[in-house]
Amino acid sequence: MSFSTDTKEELARIIPEKNCCMIAELSALIRMSGTLEFAGRNELRIQLSTENPSTARKIFKLVKKAYGFSAEIQIRQTPRFNKGKQYVLLIHDAKGSLHLLKETEILEKTSEGHRLSDEWPNRILKNRCCKRAFLRGAFLGGGSISSPEKNYHLEFVSSKEQHIDTIHKLLKHFSLMGKMIERKGHFVLYLKEGEQIVDLLNIMGAHHALLALENIRILKQMRNNVNRIVNCETANLSKTVKASMRQVEMINFIDKRIGIQYLPERLRDIAIARLKYPEASLKELGEHLNPQVGKSGINHRFRKLEQIEKKLKMKKKL
Repeated sequence: MSFSTDTKEELARIIPEKNCCMIAELSALIRMSGTLEFAGRNELRIQLSTENPSTARKIFKLVKKAYGFSAEIQIRQTPRFNKGKQYVLLIHDAKGSLHLLKETEILEKTSEGHRLSDEWPNRILKNRCCKRAFLRGAFLGGGSISSPEKNYHLEFVSSKEQHIDTIHKLLKHFSLMGKMIERKGHFVLYLKEGEQIVDLLNIMGAHHALLALENIRILKQMRNNVNRIVNCETANLSKTVKASMRQVEMINFIDKRIGIQYLPERLRDIAIARLKYPEASLKELGEHLNPQVGKSGINHRFRKLEQIEKKLKMKKKL
């Protein structure tokens, strides 16, 4: 199974204890994956579709526990290359459906009857626990998360902009900054930062998914740190080798022109040491001298040799 499926199965096992949280979660599920069918005057039924059997079972339990009536479950083959199944829950109880939709603030009463509400659902999102339940339902109804092995990406998708806007406001309430875009006629709200995705998983209650993602984040960070260290050491080694080759070339030039045996003692010692230990770093080179010399002292001596080389080359040109 995919990481997204595992996460949804974990969230589907959470049945809220409070009635207010059940209503909030159902509200999000209906908004994200539900449709309303009008069968006649003031008669309607609710239809919810999902490809996840765990989500279908959860919706069935929530409706039964919160309102006392059952939903009919149908299993249909998805039209996409005849692969996978779609679980459709139908609530035929017209009076019960109307009561459910009013309680979840999906329908509002007007002087002309009832209409779909585009307003922020103030009543069901009054409590923090209900906000968490709403986000959980929204993810189960229209969310997905990429495998963290590949990249960090969690998103909510809906055909209704107001539904995505509600989720966006909820994320801001929890200090999570999602981004909204329009994609192929649908509205998408996504998070791409690993830390924010971890926080959202915690808010929704997906603790196993959270731990799995955190483990992968730690391993990725360790691999990145190792790669940085290796790259840094490789760059330093390459720099050391290039500098050493240049110094050997400089010393050989001086030796051919005047002979390194005629150099001052300190410069002669470092020249002989470099020819003897061409791969040594400046620090290692200083440790081979007697008495030992620090890195800055070695650098100073090489600068003196560079000045001698420069003078010799100018004389050659004259």
